Amino acid sequence: MERYTLSVLVENHAGVLSRVVGLFSRRGFNIHSLSVGTTQDENISRITIEVYGDELLLEQISKQLSKIIEVIKIKTLKKRDIVKRGLVLVKVKVTPKTRSEIIELTNVFRANVIDISSSTLTIELTGGNGKINAFLEMLDVYGIEEIARTGMTALERGTSTLKADK
Repeated sequence: MERYTLSVLVENHAGVLSRVVGLFSRRGFNIHSLSVGTTQDENISRITIEVYGDELLLEQISKQLSKIIEVIKIKTLKKRDIVKRGLVLVKVKVTPKTRSEIIELTNVFRANVIDISSSTLTIELTGGNGKINAFLEMLDVYGIEEIARTGMTALERGTSTLKADK
C-alpha cells in the first residue's frame, strides 16, 4: 500500500466537508490525514486528503469525489513534486532540571516554545511526518501531557497550481 495525497477544490458551503468525508465512510475508505481551509477566493476551499491504498482505490475515490456537485477539481499530487507540512502542538512535562534540555531540543528541531508554566512547556512544530514523529519520540522520555496535531497540507512545487476555472 502506498500513501497518496489528493488536493480537492470545493465550493465553500456548509455541509460540503461532511459530504466528502461521508463518501469515504460509506465506501469504507480510511482517511489518514485531512486538512481544510479557504483559498485566496473565499468561496472556494481546498481539502488535502492523505489515504493509503493502491491505484484502484485512488481511482475509485477520484470518481466518487467527482460526483459530488460542489467538487470543482481533484488532483492527485505526486510525492516528489509537492511541499507538504503539518503542525503539532505538544505539551511536555518539565522540571527545573529538564527545562533547558527541552528548550535546546526545541531549538534543534526549529520549533517554538509558545507557552511556559512551572511544570509544562507547550511547543509548536511544523514539518513533514518524519520530522514531527522524530520530535515527539525525543520528547516522549520527558513525558508528553497532550498533543494536538493537524493533517498535512500540501502544494505542488514550482509553477504548477490548482485553481478553479473561471
